[in-house]
Amino acid sequence: MRILGIDPGYAIVGFAVVDFEGGRFRLIDMGAVTTEADMPFEARLKAIYLDMCQIISTYKPQEISIEKLFFNTNQKTAIDVAQARGVTILPAIMQGLPIYEYTPLQVKSSIVGYGRAEKKQVQEMVRSMLHLKEVPKPDDTADAVALAITHGLSINTRKQLEKYG
Repeated sequence: MRILGIDPGYAIVGFAVVDFEGGRFRLIDMGAVTTEADMPFEARLKAIYLDMCQIISTYKPQEISIEKLFFNTNQKTAIDVAQARGVTILPAIMQGLPIYEYTPLQVKSSIVGYGRAEKKQVQEMVRSMLHLKEVPKPDDTADAVALAITHGLSINTRKQLEKYG
């Protein structure tokens, strides 16, 4: 199964394309969609949308894994990130791709086994699991890889429950 992991934002959108077969992960590509701070917000949304269309067209993921948003402070930032998240997943929605959401707690628990793990611990586990020389950069890209892996592990767990349930 090909999974597209997405860490949403409007300055940086991390993405990772991971194949998950037979309980093993293989990184296909990873990176970040970036927009400049001086761009009008609408132009930033358009750039994110077009780049995500290209990523989905190029890699043809079967499922999408994205971070579930949670904000408890700045409402303006929350609204802007929510708008960016919408245009980020719109190409997947238009193609009928299943979209799965995971909280940071779920990602940490899945990758490290502890929901309060530090970001560096998650990044190091991602590096180790994919046999990478270095932790993916920027952090948004590393988060997207962790989201893709979390989804693969979730699929594996569901299959096990169905089999032995």
